[in-house]
Formats: sequence, structure tokens, C-alpha cells
Amino acid sequence: MGRRVRLEGWKSQVREIREGQGLSQAELARRAGLSRQALSAIEAGRYLPNVAVALRLAQALSCQVEDLFPASSAGRIVEAEGPLLAGPARLGTRRVCLGRVGGRLIAWPLREAWGFHVLADGLVMEAGRPGWVRVALQVPPAVLERTLLIGGCNPALALLAAHLTERFPEYRLRWIPMNSQAALRALARGELHIAGTHLWDPVRGMDNLPAIRRTLAGRPVVVVTLARWVEGVMLPAGNPERIRRLQDLARPGLRVLLRERGAGSQRVLVWRLRQEGIPPSVLPGLRWRARDHLEVAAALAARLADAGPGVLPVARIFGLGFLPLAESRYDLVIPEAFFRTPAVETFLEALSGRRFREELEAIGGFDPHPAGTLVARLGT
Repeated sequence: MGRRVRLEGWKSQVREIREGQGLSQAELARRAGLSRQALSAIEAGRYLPNVAVALRLAQALSCQVEDLFPASSAGRIVEAEGPLLAGPARLGTRRVCLGRVGGRLIAWPLREAWGFHVLADGLVMEAGRPGWVRVALQVPPAVLERTLLIGGCNPALALLAAHLTERFPEYRLRWIPMNSQAALRALARGELHIAGTHLWDPVRGMDNLPAIRRTLAGRPVVVVTLARWVEGVMLPAGNPERIRRLQDLARPGLRVLLRERGAGSQRVLVWRLRQEGIPPSVLPGLRWRARDHLEVAAALAARLADAGPGVLPVARIFGLGFLPLAESRYDLVIPEAFFRTPAVETFLEALSGRRFREELEAIGGFDPHPAGTLVARLGT
């Protein structure tokens, strides 16, 4: 049911809300499937209910969990694992999102464009022991228990997070932008619930599965498709440099903005260049490399670059030109240990929902029909 603790920093409002609705303790216990003794202990603050019990109470009282167990004082300090936040020199931003992954509290920094449209779950106060940070919470701890952390480069993950919250407000999906290989590695380290990936293997002629097997080394996972999309080269609107084919990218004087290693779109570009007999090293690339599709698109829209690898949906959103190279599948990798949890089941329901697929189709460049399709079970 929960833990027998005094709720330090967090108080129970269950009795107040119950009495405000004119319910007896016996009636609320019946609706929530609890004994009267258990409910009495929760109301008195002698027991901290687990997530399932807190959600049943909230449903029985037609309110949010946060209403039942609000913070009595802001800024409760917790320790969280934050590999990207270790050391004062690397903090960069104090704002973080948090989630509990298999019992570990993980902190991801809210940085770059992502940091402006996501509310912080906490503020980093200081670096702790190596790989850890001390964080002042901005949300009740119960929220973190029903938060899913997903890493990947597909901006549609932000859209999926919005659909999940709309359909199932008791759960949250936090998208951490990163390339496909980085997402798989973070999943292997236990820092995410789900990893998104689009890593084409030209030798085997397969999407994603060889890279998943290599990186996760036999860990039992389920692979589910989000969508198919078209990969290629994004170009400024109107294609001012008249880039019609891959050979044009080697033209002296062009500014080609490449992606960091581990990016799926970069891998497709290199593969196609080699097919055409063009050494990737001859591309007149810029000195800096873009972290994600949106950074490439923004640079092209501002005419800071003349070409860069990317995907058709992002080119459509930014009004850019596009040279298609290949179609690939964007998959989601979920550890078996999480696959049958209520949070992931609601996530998959939102992913397979008609409204989400209709929005992907409206963006263009996506084929949303495979959304929610189970591709493989690996490592079992």
C-alpha cells in the first residue's frame, strides 16, 4: 500500500477533501478499495500511499493527486543522478526535469530551445558526489512516480507528450532531445524509460534492430514503431544554391552543416555518399556540428548554412527545400520491465490513437499508419 512514514514536507489533504464532499471515511474507503484502517492512517499522515493507491483516491474524489498531497513548503531538497550535470562547470542550466526509472531518480537538464517550453520539475542547488546533483523540487514527489522519460531526436515526441497528457492527465511524458545512438546508450545505462531511434543498417538492410542489439547487449526490450519518415538533405527555402543531387554537395564554397556522430540522418547521408562514390570527407562542412534536426533547420532558415542532413517533416515545418535520400522507420525501444506498467500502457494507447496519427499525417513527411505496431521482442 505504501510506506509507514511521517510525510515530511508534504501533507495529506484527504480528510479535508473527503469531508468537503460530504463523504464518510467508510464510503471513501469502499470507493478506493481500501480498508478503513488504511485510509485513517493515510489521512493522519502515518502512511505515504504508493502511486496506485494515490491515483485510486484521486479518482474516487474526482481530483488530482497533487490536491490530496500538496507540498507544504516549496523547495524540498532531493538527490538525483545527473550524468550531464556532474560538476559545477558543467551545470549550464539549473532547471531540470526529473523521473524515476526503476527506482533511480534521474535529472535531465532543460537546455536550448527545449528549456523554454517545459516547466522545470526542480532547480539544481549544487553538484553532489560524482554523477549526482542536489535538486530543489518544484513538484510533489508523487508526480515523478508517474513520469516517463523518453530520449530521441524526433520532434513528434513532444507532440506525443501533449496527447498523452490530454488523454491521461495522471501521467506525463518528458522528451529529452538527443540523437538515436545517445538515446540507446542512455537506455542501456538505465537513465530513460524509452529510447527513440532511426539507425539504418545498410549492410543488413534493416532499420534499427542491429543497432539495438549491439548497444543493449541482450537486454530484454520491446520495439514499437512511432512512424515512418523520409530522410535526406534539407535546403534553404527556394534552394538558392541549386542543389539537385548529392554530387552538388561537394561543390567548393558550399556550407554543409553536418550532424554529430550517432545521428541517424548523418548515417543515411554518409551511406548514400559512399554509394555515389563521394568520400564524405570532401564535403565543405562547417566546423560546428548540429545536435538535432531542429538546429539544422534553424541554421538553414537563417541562411547560416546551405545544406544539412535531416528529415522531411522538419523541413515542412520550417518551409525548407528537401532532397530525399531514403525512407526509414522511427522506432521506440522499451525495456520489458516497463512494458506492462500502467504508465507505458497508457503511453502506447496515446501513440496508437487516431488523433495523434491524424496530426502526424497533417504535418507531412510522416507515414503514421504503423504507429503502435510491435516490431520485435529482443533479448528474451
